[in-house]
Amino acid sequence: MSKSIKDKCAQELFDIPTHIRIYSPPMKIIITVFLCAWVIFQLYFSTLGAMNAVTLRAFHCMFLLLFTFLLYPATEKQNRMRMLPPITDMLLIAFTVLTFIYFLTHYTEIARIGGRINTFQTLLAAIALVIIFEAARRTSKNLAILAAFFFAYNFYGKYIPGPLGHNGFTLKRILITQFWGTQGIFCIGIGVSATYIFLFIVFGAFLKHSGFSKFINDFSLALAGQTSGGPAKVAVLSSALMGMINGSAVANVATTGTITIPLMKQTGYKKEFAAAVEATASTGGQFCPPIMGAIGFVMAEFLNISYTKVMLAAIVPACLYYLGILVAVHFEAKRLGLHGLAKEHLPNAANVVQERGHLMLPIVLLIAMMLRGYTPLISATAAIFATIGASWIRKDTRMTFDKIICACVEGAQSAITVGVSCIIIGIIIGTVTLTSLGINMGYVILNIVPNSSIYLTGFLTMIIAIILGMGVPGVAAYVIVQTVATPILIKAGVIPIAAHMFCLIYACLSNITPPVAISCYVAAGIADANQLQTGLLAVRIGLIGFLLPFFFLNNPVLLIGASENVALAVSVRALLTAAMGTVSLVAGLEGQLLKPCSFVERCVFIAIAALLLVSSIVSDIIGFALFAAICIYQATKNHDKKLQK
Repeated sequence: MSKSIKDKCAQELFDIPTHIRIYSPPMKIIITVFLCAWVIFQLYFSTLGAMNAVTLRAFHCMFLLLFTFLLYPATEKQNRMRMLPPITDMLLIAFTVLTFIYFLTHYTEIARIGGRINTFQTLLAAIALVIIFEAARRTSKNLAILAAFFFAYNFYGKYIPGPLGHNGFTLKRILITQFWGTQGIFCIGIGVSATYIFLFIVFGAFLKHSGFSKFINDFSLALAGQTSGGPAKVAVLSSALMGMINGSAVANVATTGTITIPLMKQTGYKKEFAAAVEATASTGGQFCPPIMGAIGFVMAEFLNISYTKVMLAAIVPACLYYLGILVAVHFEAKRLGLHGLAKEHLPNAANVVQERGHLMLPIVLLIAMMLRGYTPLISATAAIFATIGASWIRKDTRMTFDKIICACVEGAQSAITVGVSCIIIGIIIGTVTLTSLGINMGYVILNIVPNSSIYLTGFLTMIIAIILGMGVPGVAAYVIVQTVATPILIKAGVIPIAAHMFCLIYACLSNITPPVAISCYVAAGIADANQLQTGLLAVRIGLIGFLLPFFFLNNPVLLIGASENVALAVSVRALLTAAMGTVSLVAGLEGQLLKPCSFVERCVFIAIAALLLVSSIVSDIIGFALFAAICIYQATKNHDKKLQK
């Protein structure tokens, strides 16, 4: 391996998370080689190789834990510059390898005898859980604490009176469920991490190193940079496109935000507003088709339907969410009297497409293959190789061997935090399954709600979803929330895909919901802004996302293809009226449409939004009439003032 590759890989390996260890050679080279080997292993056995699901999940867990102890220090104060890992971490790595190798060699035998385990195997399971909790503590502390509360519920739930209590379980029974079965750490969560999530994170890293990120930024600038509030619209567009690929709102804020937030501040937006726009736009990428940050594939697995159906159902909510953000930044720019960037400072759209448009080919291939019926795994693998091929079309975007190695390293390293989160949520899912907590919680909520009101049930479910999703990566948040919340909604009469979409949106929006609005905190740090104000502004900007799920709870017309009884034309009409309702809502919140709005006008706009989002012919007619009346009134008032002058 050449010196340039070593240096570049070392830089890529340690640039993204600033708190992971930096090794000197030869350890640095060894880790690079192992990370690349992990990528090759996952690519092969997720597509062409033959390996049963549990074995693949166990290998994936072992790799995740091994690299966690290699790269993540036990404490923030620990020196990051090292030649070798500390002795304690080397012991943890050794225990990890021995534990999972034993699992791989004895799982079939234990499954054949009905899950009966001896004392040594019980001890081994306990050691594995301790290792997993330590890894989660280093990579996702909030989630580790949440999982610890759920794990404790296995033991102490018997002391809770009423329907939320249980009869208690022995330690052996708990460990069998959590480690030796497929309902704990080896549940569908880690299965999705070992396949869809890993491949799409690697795909995102390859797109980045091919120059795709620069293409997105330049193209967004060319399209919207000259309009009022152009830089903010660029932030929205680029964050949406990148967010749906990388699947992490926090990572998206940390990368695109370093470019878009300073640009918005220079244009004249307040620093809190700039940070809130970036955080809100990055968060929505997780439910934005066609990729949905790999969460869509998880939902398809849970619902046992094709990904195409999930993608179609997500189109309207995602479009309305981003429409609301774009309109908000536009109205804010009008209110502040801001203008776009000068034309001479903007890239030419034709030139951008000519120079880097070929980098879109992997995305086109990915979507085309999935629509033709190929599995997401085959499609993602083909798209990764297509990214390399597309980059060679022009010399200035060509991915050299150095860049390919660095993309593998960055992709594998970026998958660690999400992967460990998926392992630890297995403990939450195992607890919910063993104790029937989800069913019991649903029973409590349905008994609290009078007459099984879908909307009140939805409101309580929303609170549960936001609390459980706070401080947790998007995929992990959705898996946790759907485990607890979707059965409640389905029992209340919501169709399954609407229930899952409801939980997905709120699990994602927990990233911008105070007090644990982690995306807002990252954006506020970049903007040097007040964190609480940024979080509150983010909620206001993304308010349509918080309201919209309630409108498809009882009437899934806004979810294309969700119900066979709803024609496509009806969904299109619902989209158009809901779009106008979104504009009305933002106008009411921002106090701006054609001109600044009075208090009465703002109240009327919010009422119009409710009428248009309901998706009823009568409410649509009333909403359109009121909207047109206010527009005419504002336009006439401006015209009268000009005549008087």
